Amino acid sequence: VIVMKDSSTATFKLLGLGAGHQARAVEGGVCGLDGVLAASLSSPSGLAKVHYDAAAVTTKDIALQLQRLGLDAESAARVRVDGMRCQSCVQSIEGRIGARPGVSHIRVSLQDAAALIVYRPLLVSRQELRGAIEEMGFGASLSDDDDDDDASARDVAYWQRDASIATVTIRIAGMTCNSCVQSVEGRISQVTGVQSIAVSLEEGKGTVTFDPGLTEPELLRAAVDDMGFEASLEGWQTFAFGIMEQKMSSKCCSVRAGALSSKTKSYSSKCALQRSSNEMREAAVFILGAGSQATPGSPTKAQKCFICVTGMTCASCVANVERNLHKHRGILSVLVSLMAGKAEVKYDAEVLDAAAVTRLIEDLGFGAKLIEDHAGTDGKLDLTITGMTCASCVHNIESKLASTKGIIVASVALATKKARIQFDPEVLGARDITKIIQSLGFEASLVKASFRNNLDHTEEIRQWKNSFLLSLVFGLPAMGLMIYMMVMDSQHQEHGGSMPQEQNLLPGLSLLNLAFFLLCTPVQIFGGRYFYIQAYRSLKHRTANMDVLIVLATSIAYIYSCVVLVVAMAERAGQSPVTFFDTPPMLFVFIALGRWLEHVAKGKTSEALAKLMSLQATDATVVTLGRDHSAISEEQVVVELVQRGDIVKVAPGGKFPVDGRVIEGNSMADESLITGEPMPVGKKVGSLVIAGSINAHGALLVEATHVGSDTTLSQIVKLVEEAQTSKAPIQQFADRLSGYFVPFIVLVSLLTLVAWLAIGFVNFDIVRENFPVGAAHVWSHEVIVRFAFQASITVLSIACPCSLGLATPTAVMVGTGVGAQNGILIKGGEPLEMAHKIDVVMFDKTGTITYGVPRVTRVLVLWEVARMPLRRILALVGTAEASSEHPLGAAVAKHCKQELASELLGCCQDFQAVPGCGISCRVSNVEHLLPHPTEERLNEQQTASSLPGEPPSYSVLIGNREWMRRNGHHIGEDVDAAMSSHETKGQTAILVAIDGVLCAMLAIADTVKAESALAVRTLRGMGIEVVMITGDNRRTAKAIAAQVGIGKVYAEVLPSHKVAKVQELQERGRRVAMVGDGVNDSPALARADVGIAIGTGTDVAIEAADIVLIRNNLLDVVASIELSKKTVRRIRTNFVFALIYNLVGIPFAAGVFMPVGVVLQPWMGSAAMAASSVSVVLSSLMLKMYKKTSVEVYEVRALGLARSLRSSLISTHVGLDADPAVQVPTTNSVQGRGRHSRLDHQAADDLNVL
Repeated sequence: VIVMKDSSTATFKLLGLGAGHQARAVEGGVCGLDGVLAASLSSPSGLAKVHYDAAAVTTKDIALQLQRLGLDAESAARVRVDGMRCQSCVQSIEGRIGARPGVSHIRVSLQDAAALIVYRPLLVSRQELRGAIEEMGFGASLSDDDDDDDASARDVAYWQRDASIATVTIRIAGMTCNSCVQSVEGRISQVTGVQSIAVSLEEGKGTVTFDPGLTEPELLRAAVDDMGFEASLEGWQTFAFGIMEQKMSSKCCSVRAGALSSKTKSYSSKCALQRSSNEMREAAVFILGAGSQATPGSPTKAQKCFICVTGMTCASCVANVERNLHKHRGILSVLVSLMAGKAEVKYDAEVLDAAAVTRLIEDLGFGAKLIEDHAGTDGKLDLTITGMTCASCVHNIESKLASTKGIIVASVALATKKARIQFDPEVLGARDITKIIQSLGFEASLVKASFRNNLDHTEEIRQWKNSFLLSLVFGLPAMGLMIYMMVMDSQHQEHGGSMPQEQNLLPGLSLLNLAFFLLCTPVQIFGGRYFYIQAYRSLKHRTANMDVLIVLATSIAYIYSCVVLVVAMAERAGQSPVTFFDTPPMLFVFIALGRWLEHVAKGKTSEALAKLMSLQATDATVVTLGRDHSAISEEQVVVELVQRGDIVKVAPGGKFPVDGRVIEGNSMADESLITGEPMPVGKKVGSLVIAGSINAHGALLVEATHVGSDTTLSQIVKLVEEAQTSKAPIQQFADRLSGYFVPFIVLVSLLTLVAWLAIGFVNFDIVRENFPVGAAHVWSHEVIVRFAFQASITVLSIACPCSLGLATPTAVMVGTGVGAQNGILIKGGEPLEMAHKIDVVMFDKTGTITYGVPRVTRVLVLWEVARMPLRRILALVGTAEASSEHPLGAAVAKHCKQELASELLGCCQDFQAVPGCGISCRVSNVEHLLPHPTEERLNEQQTASSLPGEPPSYSVLIGNREWMRRNGHHIGEDVDAAMSSHETKGQTAILVAIDGVLCAMLAIADTVKAESALAVRTLRGMGIEVVMITGDNRRTAKAIAAQVGIGKVYAEVLPSHKVAKVQELQERGRRVAMVGDGVNDSPALARADVGIAIGTGTDVAIEAADIVLIRNNLLDVVASIELSKKTVRRIRTNFVFALIYNLVGIPFAAGVFMPVGVVLQPWMGSAAMAASSVSVVLSSLMLKMYKKTSVEVYEVRALGLARSLRSSLISTHVGLDADPAVQVPTTNSVQGRGRHSRLDHQAADDLNVL
């Protein structure tokens, strides 16, 4: 079949195609339509490709014809979308368009700025879909390549997802022999959907091929984990049949390679990064044309919620919650933070909801309260409505809201006075809804969710303070009686010691024992109630925590004392026995004191986050402006009701309530608490402001651009919260250790009891010499039993898993909080711990080492030739370039405006731009920019260019050498040499001719940041290798590297090459940090051991990174490594404290050192236990003293290092080539190599030198 070259092509998925449908009959029926040129049908896949004349027939006509043949049809459209800035835009488009009738599937790619929409042509057309996107405020156009075969093949990939298989690599730790390998292979091969599995003992990983419609990677990982091995997902890849042969552009390949090469990191410790990695993976698969997520076929509606958990005391509690929740169906991942008192739970929304997860935690014996649910809060509003009296009021509100455009669902409850409203945030906002309700005569206010419960330890502090005081009331008298007993037993043994027979109230019951009993019993019942409840709940779930040890120690002491006292009374003994009634009150005194001090210290560790949260303004002044920007009205509203696009007035000294752009006024803003920048920042019209910063002086009008949870401050708070919830790898070791700690201590306590009973009965002299016997007539077996029980109880009292559990999270919480206060956002404990191990730092060039935008670096006036003042040249050049759309022209115009201190330039006429050469035009009306408008013209040729009585005009030429030669200008050797010197440095040099006279040369470059060289020198001084990796050409990269002192350069690399270079260094055993700011850096940021993103970079890069630098300052890279070193050093110190108390204290408590005269009482062990937790937390608080090193100190440290390097000392590599590249000649004959930065392309166009 011959198809016309200009015909259109559409691919349809035929739904309902059965055995009764003959392919030829369908093809013939479609070809019978006027305008259809050819049709082909693939019966196995149900895909039909139709070539047609778009002027004669539409896809709707073809779909209608297919319907007449008994078939329903879907088609696909690719729409280019302009104006998207972040994932919020992506979700908005997907939600809005996906809900339209006739749309079966939509996938939007932020990176590709495109949307793939699968739709029913009978219900909606491609043009209507494009129009719907445009109505949302985005630019939309149907892709020109929709008719290409390649584009058609990419579009139908959505329908081919059912014919896919998936492969996942699982890292398995703990295998020791081939038996382990066979065990794993045998177990996983039995899982439904698994097609094959190969496990390597040497590599410690297994590769599983499976059907994503039947199982998923996380289930496979969990199955391995349940076998007793440590399992983590390395990354997984989907291969769709028929897709692999498609032609992929380099851009698609680069994103795919990076997005699918995710880091090998623990599933539970990377929750903050997991979300962004998934988004990157989805985006990459879309760019490849897969059209749908590379996630398993059976859809899992994964949601995430945060739950405030109270009652956790040690790492055993954390392990208890995580382990038991994982056993329930629908729980995908659990991450519990002891310090934050918070659990982050991912769950399947089809199986259970956030409230059910909360109940599961409560069933474990802990307090649980849902503090944040991510199950679609965007577009949902909870209100409190007052003034309703009957059902009629409810009906009026619901009917009014239901009839309002943009409101999807409205539900009002009279009994609770609450309303839940679901709305489209693109149509209206929360304030609009409250005004609608208020217009009906009711009052409406937001139901504010409290996010401070998990930070505020006030309740716990009050509880443990009261517990301590209660125990102290009974403990102090018990301590006094104990001292009295010890003195009397040592000095009056011959008279019966502390309990002579004449003081017995009853046979076997002395006055002293009765007093001890009366003091101990209330504490045991009321003071120990909390511990008994927690211990019972823990044992009910077959786990043991710190509360179990406390209950064992106090209960054994109390029950033993009661038993021996009752036996003595029953036997009518003349001497009342020695008891342990003094032990429980003393234990509870020190335990309560320790918990009280511990919570006080915990409150200090979260002060940084609390301070960040306190920066948020509570209300805002929303202003309504008239046409002339005059204020028509002002309204005071709570900050949650401010909507995007509102005009907000900020008074001097007030906080900025939202992120926005200044539209009127001048002032200074204090952003120190957010960015760490101590100096106030100037704000004028067009400047961006950050929520939470303080307006110094001068009222400002600000247009809100980001409100609510989208503000910079809210995002910082969220990142810090998630970081403080995450776990460092070293903490996972402590958690595992704590899981075995309590059973181990119980076993040691029993062994201590048995050992001393045996030793005492074999050789009583050992006990008698080192243990006070008391009265002379006390039987030896009573002394032996009493000492054995005392040693056993002391072991239970001194052992403390709490200090082990607190060692890491307290330091991580303080470290991340201090980092946030200094403008360094660290996403969790893992990057905080890993950063100090870094030995290679890879810098991207554009936007990281350099500013990323072209700037004028030099203006050379050729005074000997032109004799024209600099200010006149700038006025003429700026006016001419203001009409240019070229980025280099924009840079020149911006520079001229800044130098002239004026936004208003002259008039430009007869403008002409010649690509690859330059521009020409006539410029006039620039006299107002000159200091002396009546200044005499210096050149008669210039005077001739204007008529008498008219303002003078000038003929202006700006461009490269070729452009000047075309227009008859001769370039002298000195000018050519000056241009070549700049070009050698990777800069662009252009010439300016005015009225036929060559008068100036301008050098333009992407300039290096002021602190880049110092940051590189400091890193080198720390023993860290510094590498630059860039897509720019070799010459530019080498020139920039020479300026900042980097000795190794990888130039002309694709994003996928960046990932490969990172991986290559990692395979050599190096720990790599990647510093970047662009979308093309995000795969490498995700693959590196530590990804560091510049805060001014793209959303994708920031999401993929582990550390975000709020300030655009590379010295913060050094500061983040220094903070990591200090934090890890503090964690190790904490472990030393914890291990000293336990490893040294337990032998002392067990009586090992009794032969040298050291015997511990149970209350001494309890005091040591309390001191261990408090000392660990206080040690972590020392991190709050951290201050970032000043620039001056960095300068002093780097004195001995070279500021820059000679070109000959720089090793340059091209692409994936591992050998040093040949140095690039600096003549003008070098041709382009096909891959340069934007600036380099411009240089090539303008200079013909690349």
